[in-house]
Formats: sequence, structure tokens, C-alpha cells
Amino acid sequence: MPLARGAVAGCDLVTVPARQGLEAVDILRRAAAESVGPVLHDNRCRMLGFLVPPGTADGWDVPGSACTRTTGPAAPPAAPTPDAPPPALDAPACTADTPPEPPVVDVGWLLPPGAAHRVTDPAVLREALDQAARMIEAADNCC
Repeated sequence: MPLARGAVAGCDLVTVPARQGLEAVDILRRAAAESVGPVLHDNRCRMLGFLVPPGTADGWDVPGSACTRTTGPAAPPAAPTPDAPPPALDAPACTADTPPEPPVVDVGWLLPPGAAHRVTDPAVLREALDQAARMIEAADNCC
């Protein structure tokens, strides 16, 4: 799902446990090359964050996940000062021409933003997360 080039609104961020998120990334990538946008991996919290279009948080209701509105323009965060609190994980750039550094320590791009300025379609992500949850449940309950 492409964003308008030069858009100033930030993307919303859907966060899920890493296990479910990695399954969903695999499902999305097998379905179509363009069905998954940038994905952040938070090593410290073992979470994945999918960039989705602005406004997704208003109607997001997928159990086991959260969708956070971002705050501000799509631009890399400023370098922090030594006494500043760490930045929030809710302001990744969606329209940068090169992948910005994620705004939090121990967070990196699993799938960095590309030149196409794509984000993950929320309806497609919802289906992939549901399928991933069912696969995990089946694997955990077998044998």
C-alpha cells in the first residue's frame, strides 16, 4: 500500500509479539512481494512493529496486538542529548528516501523502508496475524 510521496503525516505502528510477527511476515512475503511494508524488530521487548497507514489505530482491534498513532512528520529523530529521555517507538519515518535509524536503542529494521514508500495494508496484516496466531496455537497444542 503506497503512501503519497512527500507526505508529512507519520505512520501508525502495529506491534505484536515477535513470534507471531515473524510468522505474519513470512505469510505476507509468501503471498505477494509488495504486501508487507517496513517492519521494526525490538530486541529488548521481543516485539515486531509493522508500519501501517495513518489512521489505522482508530479502528484496530486485533487481540494480542496494539496499534499506536505516531506523532509528527516523517523524519528521522534528532540526536538525543545525554540527559534527554529515550525517544518513543511511535515515530518512524514512512516517506524517507533512505531507511532512517529506528528511534530506540535495540530496535532495528527487519524489513527497512524502500523507495516505493509502501506500508502494510491493515486488512492484509489483520488476516496474516490471525493466520499466524492459528498456526502458533496448532503447533503449541500438537503432540
